[in-house]
Amino acid sequence: MKVEKVAIIGAGNGGITAAADLSDRGFEITLYENESFASNLEKIRELGGIHFHENGNDKFVPVYKVTTDIKEAIEGAEVIMLTIPGFAIENMAEALAPFVQKEQVIMLNGAGSMGAIRFTNKVRALGFDKELKIGETNSLTYGTRAFPAEAKVELGLRVKKLFFSAFPASKTSELIDKCKTLYDCLVPAKNVLHSTMENGNPEVHPGPSLLNAGRIDYSNGEFYLYKEGITEHTVRLLRGIESERIAIGRAFGFELEDAITSRYNRGYFENNESDIQTLFNESKVYGNIKGPTAVDSRYFTEDIADGLVFWSDLGREADVPTPNIDAVITIGGTILNRDFHKEGLTLEKVGLSNLSVNEIINRL
Repeated sequence: MKVEKVAIIGAGNGGITAAADLSDRGFEITLYENESFASNLEKIRELGGIHFHENGNDKFVPVYKVTTDIKEAIEGAEVIMLTIPGFAIENMAEALAPFVQKEQVIMLNGAGSMGAIRFTNKVRALGFDKELKIGETNSLTYGTRAFPAEAKVELGLRVKKLFFSAFPASKTSELIDKCKTLYDCLVPAKNVLHSTMENGNPEVHPGPSLLNAGRIDYSNGEFYLYKEGITEHTVRLLRGIESERIAIGRAFGFELEDAITSRYNRGYFENNESDIQTLFNESKVYGNIKGPTAVDSRYFTEDIADGLVFWSDLGREADVPTPNIDAVITIGGTILNRDFHKEGLTLEKVGLSNLSVNEIINRL
């Protein structure tokens, strides 16, 4: 299925990287950002493109259009790609609802958090009776860092394997055929719950980051979680959360990839035989990633609120104990003075409360 025009919504790391990469590969790209973050577009607009660095090579890639007008951004696009954080999904659904057309595919490219069902629910709640073609990945298609003020991208990895599901799952085959013209790394997930449970960020980020909170505070931004914070002892918490996630997955009929397998398959690890601490510490991709730079970063906030809280809720529904997950939610809320159980993602918030495991699966 041919794709020529792509609208990229969100000019952060993922969006700017996708704009550079897909433009370089011949797609007509429009990059959109909200007015509140319009500064991310200024240098790209001034230069007319993006400096693209990959594997020691540098090139300048022209970008067709940048805009803060959402209607203009998606007009004529075959694929509308959202590279936005989980907390922005409902707001973006509200912005797009009046303009998206039934033939346009909406691809959520980022950390899986039931985004496709949340987007759909919001559009319907606004009174738009539209049949959406929408699906999501379990993680971003790149290992990357973008620098908006310099209109520059440093691409460390093109991900080799990602799960993708449409909502409803019956549309996955149709949508993945179109999205694979952009990214041939996509493989079908059983449904959006499966792709969400394959998002490894809540497993790796909050727990080890909490155990390094003092170091993060003291470092004033000079902290590398994967090189410094993944240690013999913090790995034990990571593994505890991993075992609970995998048990929840099995209760819902999924055999989820473990932390080593998923990152090896994506291309972040060079092998799948070394121990997990060594693999993180010595990863050529992860080793260059600085952060978290503060305890209120997304490693804590987004990955607890949109990740661990939802996993905990799934565990309660499936009678799977989640003591490590719950401990991180509680301690994270304490140090940040936030009630993550109240503000976080739950089955109720995605319209799946008071249902059995089988009933939830059948709704997807």
